[in-house]
Amino acid sequence: MTAPLDLARRIARRLRLTSLRIRLIAVFALVALAAAVSASGIAYWLNRDAVLKRTQDATLQDFRNSVDRTVTQLPLDPDCADLQRAANVIAHTGLKYDVLLTTDSCSVSSNPAITASVLPQALVSSVTHPCAHCAGQQGTYHLFWQRISLEGAPYLVGGTHVVPTGPNAYMFKSLDDERKDLDSLAWSLGIATLLALVGATLLAQAAATTVLRPVARLGDAARQLGQGNLDVHLEERGTDELAGLARQFNQAAASLKDQVDELSAREHASRRFVADMSHELRTPLTAMTAVTDILEDEADALDPMIEPAVRLVVSETRRLTELVENLMEVTRFDAGTAKVVLDDVDFADLITACIDARAWLDAVEVDTPRGLVVRVDPRRIDVVLANLIGNALKHGGSPVVVRAREDADGAWLTVEVVDNGPGIPEDVLPHVFDRFFKADAARRRSEGSGLGLSIAMENARIHGGTISAANRTDGTGAVFTLRLPVRPPAQPGQGVDGS
Repeated sequence: MTAPLDLARRIARRLRLTSLRIRLIAVFALVALAAAVSASGIAYWLNRDAVLKRTQDATLQDFRNSVDRTVTQLPLDPDCADLQRAANVIAHTGLKYDVLLTTDSCSVSSNPAITASVLPQALVSSVTHPCAHCAGQQGTYHLFWQRISLEGAPYLVGGTHVVPTGPNAYMFKSLDDERKDLDSLAWSLGIATLLALVGATLLAQAAATTVLRPVARLGDAARQLGQGNLDVHLEERGTDELAGLARQFNQAAASLKDQVDELSAREHASRRFVADMSHELRTPLTAMTAVTDILEDEADALDPMIEPAVRLVVSETRRLTELVENLMEVTRFDAGTAKVVLDDVDFADLITACIDARAWLDAVEVDTPRGLVVRVDPRRIDVVLANLIGNALKHGGSPVVVRAREDADGAWLTVEVVDNGPGIPEDVLPHVFDRFFKADAARRRSEGSGLGLSIAMENARIHGGTISAANRTDGTGAVFTLRLPVRPPAQPGQGVDGS
């Protein structure tokens, strides 16, 4: 039972926090409700006071007149029968109220249900002990009144002392008709308030739609802009704030488009420059490599003073050649022209061939069962493995363990390259796959270009896989994890070939 309630609360909270339309409607409705309730309340109280005052004034005036006419006809020492007749005469007026007359020896009423016991004590005290300056003034009746409830019904009770020797006269006027009128007025005002609330809600809905439609268009345009559609444009209507916002958005979009076009042109020029430079360097490097190969073969026969310089030239030439090849490979990745030639290979054989070709058999342990057939580009995966294993040997230290396993569902292959070095500093981990990044003094200074791991990541991505780096939980080295789909899907625009 609590789950649906929690869901309802979450939905309500989300609507309250995220929906501008609901908030606008709620504000309109609350303002309309407050205004309608205030107006209805004021109207009710004003009408209530007016109705009660009118009834009260008319009844008390009629009671005064009836008492004045009737008591003058009473004998000087009236008995109970005389008082009963007088009470009946006073009560039988057009305003329909009950009359109670009391003396020290008698208490009579035009209605048997009305007795002296129901009289409010404050009113009795006021009638029995009128103000001192009023006493002794013949023919003057000072009326006192009070509104009370008898058996749940509202009554107006008025009282006066007929001076100097007359009885105390009390009048009971039922206000039930007035209460019904006021109840009917309250219902009418309540219905009017409800109608005002409904009308305000509809107006709020219309206003919210009018206001939020341009906002929705702006949001849609912002989404398109975020998705790379720099040609998005908002229609500018009117001169209000929303039109100004549309103009500002269009100006911002146009400015962003100009900047992106400029950056794209610069990036394209930079890539073109790197590609052209790398291509131009290949021809002289080919000749230099051929010369350095000859020099290396003849190094032992050279003058001992010249041999170190020759070996330095050979080493740096090979390093420059590798850097140029890496730059050209990066350029192909950036241009989206890198292709893969897929083939079904046994991954254990692929790892063994990679290690054997680089004479790493003594420093690397292979923990990979045979029969893990995957569809990959052997040349590119060889580059990935060579970079990961070479990085582990160079920075982590042997023995390096290469472990490959197929996931339980058989859809992915996970390859782990584990070293036994000091691990990767936490501030270095997020950057190990960045181009030209080299680890700090926590690891031995790299002699490479800083492109190896970046190229390995790109080769993994072009297969639909990924590479991650982490430290071993026991703190005894780093772990690079390569994940590849066993059957990679063709990637549109990447020129995937294969048989």
